[in-house]
Amino acid sequence: MEFLDQFTVTTLRGATPIVLAAVAGLFSIRAGIFHLGIEGLMLAGAFAAVAAGTASGSAWVGI
Repeated sequence: MEFLDQFTVTTLRGATPIVLAAVAGLFSIRAGIFHLGIEGLMLAGAFAAVAAGTASGSAWVGI
C-alpha cells in the first residue's frame, strides 16, 4: 500500500505543472489571444509547485 501512496503523490506532483500550464493557456485562448509564453508559465508553475510541496512537506500544498 505504501508503494501506491508514493506513486500517487509522485504522479500528482509531476502532473501539477502541466495542469497549471494548461489552465494558463485556456485563459489566454478564452481571452482571444495566443500566448507564446506558455512554456515559461509551465516552468514557473513547476517551480512554485515543487517549492510549496517541499517547504510544507505536503503533496496537497504542492498541487
